[in-house]
Amino acid sequence: MTVENGKAEEQLQSAEEVVIEKESPELTEELMQKEGESLENATLDQNDSGWQQRIEELTAELDKAKDLALRAQAEMQNVKRRAELDVEKAHKYALDKFVESLLPVVDSLEKGIESAAQAEGGHDAMKEGMELTLKLFLDTLERFKVQQMNPEGEPFDPNFHQAMSMVPNPSVEPNTIMAVFQKGYTLNERVVRPAMVVVAKGA
Repeated sequence: MTVENGKAEEQLQSAEEVVIEKESPELTEELMQKEGESLENATLDQNDSGWQQRIEELTAELDKAKDLALRAQAEMQNVKRRAELDVEKAHKYALDKFVESLLPVVDSLEKGIESAAQAEGGHDAMKEGMELTLKLFLDTLERFKVQQMNPEGEPFDPNFHQAMSMVPNPSVEPNTIMAVFQKGYTLNERVVRPAMVVVAKGA
């Protein structure tokens, strides 16, 4: 093959490539697209470890946000429950001060009945009237969950009783209430006024 023949073949091949490119632009575009995809895949492969790390970071942040949301929800439930309990207590013990102010009236009626029983003369009608008034008073208090405590003969309980004195008495068990100076009262099982008592102590 001569030099001139080689040049002729090169020119012919170049001309064929030009013809192919002009006559088949879809083929050329397809080849370029494949080359681009190859480059993109190569880039993704190179950055694959970076994407994985970012995904892990975002997952950790999401878990943290979920935990904070659950904690906030639990705290709100606790606040709501405490508020409900406060309202319940406010309703339950709203009469506390009112009941405490009425107790001296009950004490006076009881003292009046005792005095009428000890007095000479015809005081039976007055005593009976006072007893009926006292019963009506106590029944009214009970309807509002107020209970009277008269713990004579019961074991001493510092949660409900206040010891005024301790007296040796071998005939009863130590720590037994021997006498009641002043009766106690509770409102919904909470002490409004403790019973004032005399307690037996051991020898």
